[in-house]
Amino acid sequence: MDTKKIEIQRKRLIFDDKFQIQEAEVSVQRYDGQMGKPVRRLVFERGDAAAAILFNRDSQKILLVEQFRYPTYEKGPSWIQEVVAGVIKPDEGPEEAIRREVEEEVGYRLQQLTPIATFYVSPGGTSERIFLYYAEVGNGDRVSAGGSLVDENEDIQLVEYSKSELRKALTSGQFQDAKTLIAVQWLQLQRKM
Repeated sequence: MDTKKIEIQRKRLIFDDKFQIQEAEVSVQRYDGQMGKPVRRLVFERGDAAAAILFNRDSQKILLVEQFRYPTYEKGPSWIQEVVAGVIKPDEGPEEAIRREVEEEVGYRLQQLTPIATFYVSPGGTSERIFLYYAEVGNGDRVSAGGSLVDENEDIQLVEYSKSELRKALTSGQFQDAKTLIAVQWLQLQRKM
């Protein structure tokens, strides 16, 4: 909870496309009680997202997806393995969003979701939060092939790991995505792998 005083002198939208960038001039009360000097801050706004790590109880496999991510292209790797995730639309909540994304990306209809965490991706520059879940599916929950949505220019491949393969991938540094690292480590803590 915020207990210190925050003064916003100016705020404006400086970029508005698929994502937005807001600029603000902000003064924040310092730990010594004095107000700090106004500083310019930028916020990258891409919306909140929902994500889920899936476990197929019939095959005993953890389900991830792999897809090309342009922002990682220059530093690599370009194809990232990650938990199923997607942006929460204005008319839906996090649970609705992840149910939609799981069905679109991997073709499973979710029955029950277990919340893992809600966190900011990079609070120094973006307001994006991720609502992260765990869900179990069975072969009977498969309602489509999942995969790519042509109208969203997606090309997604399902990747399945046994528990031991997932452990090896984690310890070898194979995962480069923060939400996936959090989810896989949560699985370890829960002794689900």
